[in-house]
Amino acid sequence: MGALFEELDWRPTPMGVVSLRRRRDPALGAEVYEIKLDDDFLMSSLWTVGETELARLGLAASPEAEDGGGLDVLVGGLGLGHTALAALDDARVRSLVVVEALGEVIEWHRAGLVPLGERLASDARCRLVQGDFFALAEAGLDPQTPGARFHAVLLDIDHSPSHVLAPANAAFYRPGPLRRLAGQLRPGGVFALWSNDPPDDAFTALLGEVFAEVTPHVVEFPNPVQGGTSANTVYVARTPAGSRAPGA
Repeated sequence: MGALFEELDWRPTPMGVVSLRRRRDPALGAEVYEIKLDDDFLMSSLWTVGETELARLGLAASPEAEDGGGLDVLVGGLGLGHTALAALDDARVRSLVVVEALGEVIEWHRAGLVPLGERLASDARCRLVQGDFFALAEAGLDPQTPGARFHAVLLDIDHSPSHVLAPANAAFYRPGPLRRLAGQLRPGGVFALWSNDPPDDAFTALLGEVFAEVTPHVVEFPNPVQGGTSANTVYVARTPAGSRAPGA
């Protein structure tokens, strides 16, 4: 493909081979960045509406900070940084922790290899942390601040609760782990989850066992490749106001 395609980085990791690619799409007149894990596409800059809406919908439902000092937010999954940047664009956010399993992806941001990397790495409110979100959800989401509680946790790692990137991730989408995550939210705090699948009634009901309020939002956006409209789902679940989540 010559100048139309460039592999910016390629690394073997315990999860598989992760690569960052940049290509020029003449039909769209756009420069496209893509992250792949082996043959699985994790992220493309062609499809960012769902990631941005994850932050917008999650923070719109978040409680105001009790001390008036702003919102403390955690994002699970860095990718190309669109969820994190959308969170930082909310003026109420005073701190943002982004947990990413692949250190290579964090390096790409800090080195400016991806378009949003410099903005995220230079924002004093934002801290990029290498770690396993699912393990931290059990032990404490912020390893630097034991016992930290958040106004919102925004998760975009798996394709959906039933289509996970690694078999071990499936255990998270159960009442026990979700209750432990809810216990790390502030009163009225929000857990928002991106899914590539349509709303799942069974998963919505499962969230309803743990959280006081649950709303699945269908996010539609133009499909630049196939034409027409595509859609993602963003689940927004809130803990009870004024108390810890049920079972936490």
